[in-house]
Amino acid sequence: MRLLAWAFLLAPVAAEAADCRDTSFEGASYTLCDVTLGEDLRLFHSGSDGAYGSFRRVNEALEATGTTLGFAMNAGMYHRDLAPVGLYVEDGVEKSAIVTSDGPGNFGLLPNGVFCIGDGFRVIESRTFKRDRPECRYATQSGPMLVIDGQLHPKLLPGSDSTYIRNGVGVSEDGTRAVFAISNDAVNFHSFARLFRDELGLFEALYFDGNISRLYAPSLDRHDGGFPMGPIVGTVVPKG
Repeated sequence: MRLLAWAFLLAPVAAEAADCRDTSFEGASYTLCDVTLGEDLRLFHSGSDGAYGSFRRVNEALEATGTTLGFAMNAGMYHRDLAPVGLYVEDGVEKSAIVTSDGPGNFGLLPNGVFCIGDGFRVIESRTFKRDRPECRYATQSGPMLVIDGQLHPKLLPGSDSTYIRNGVGVSEDGTRAVFAISNDAVNFHSFARLFRDELGLFEALYFDGNISRLYAPSLDRHDGGFPMGPIVGTVVPKG
């Protein structure tokens, strides 16, 4: 059981650019961004003119409030019109409903899961989420799960030759830390999942996407471009 009740007692974390760093695991390069409970972590999808689609447009929307992104990455799969695939909750409002059926593609490779930002950070298997319905200020569904209670997703194959640039998130057992990871080399699911479990010691982790994976990390002078994205996750900090 996660120990989240005491999270309200934590002192606020100073607002600054996310702690992003480059690392390697089993010969592959990764970039990791750590977020601690108390930082202003949000999900972004649409403004008055429709889907943001890019880190630049999210930053433009934040300018009016004197803030900017500390870091950001794409945060879940989406349809051709950029609408989220599966559950999407933004600022407490459900914009897209949860999907619990299996199906083709990575999203339908059950179990998939939900990344929830509430009193703490959680990655929850989708059917469990639907049954228990925890409170989330922000939530995004994606799949497959990478690590489930310390175990790798049973369908991830060690020798798979399906390799892509991939990104996802893992959370600590007490819900106070979320680690966002993107591979800088093409890796398979099994290797990516073991990064979270074996290198980072995180017992729950969720895949966001592959091939189109992108990161905004100003502390590393990194701003990945490309085709428009659907959901985006990132920290909000004062504009310097």
